Amino acid sequence: MKKTTVLIVDDHAILRMGLTSLLNGKKDFAVVGDAADCETALAKVRKLRPDVVIMDLMLPVTDGAESTRRIREIDPGAKILILTTFGTSDGIARALKAGALGAVLKNTDFDDLADAIRAVASGRQYLSEEVARIMSDDPPAQDLTPRQSEILHCMVRGLSNPDIAKMLDISLAMVKEHSVSLFQKIGAANRTEAVAIAMRKHLVDI
Repeated sequence: MKKTTVLIVDDHAILRMGLTSLLNGKKDFAVVGDAADCETALAKVRKLRPDVVIMDLMLPVTDGAESTRRIREIDPGAKILILTTFGTSDGIARALKAGALGAVLKNTDFDDLADAIRAVASGRQYLSEEVARIMSDDPPAQDLTPRQSEILHCMVRGLSNPDIAKMLDISLAMVKEHSVSLFQKIGAANRTEAVAIAMRKHLVDI
């Protein structure tokens, strides 16, 4: 039987060790390596070409969604499964958009995780029931334009509309126009709600 080779990417060493032991205990899996960050993961994908990459969503420096995008750049055929302690619909949606084939929470049963790996290895999308529920209960926000993202970032920093206009070198009227559009996209009624949603959904880097 040909084994499915797996690369584990997670910044917690104990989780990597435990998952390696569990997967290697299965007849159809072989863990060929692990990584704690994006750069190490990229190097090992280039060298090992694993069948499946198990990717933590909340990696330091470069998160799982961006790491997924970068892995897919060097290996367009890479099959990536997101594994996360908790997730927002936006974080998971970004990872799926970047090319991940599936997503499960870390509290899933091991047999369910094994099924997810097998599905992704075969090229099928796999969302656990918990992840599907997250996506349904809290739909991801629509993609913001670069300008809307800049304005939202300024709001999170506490800048007033006149300050934002000055910083971005645009008119106050344009700030207000972009603000209305971004409020609609993320489902916010006002600036306070927009900042709260941005923080909860990790829509901006702070």
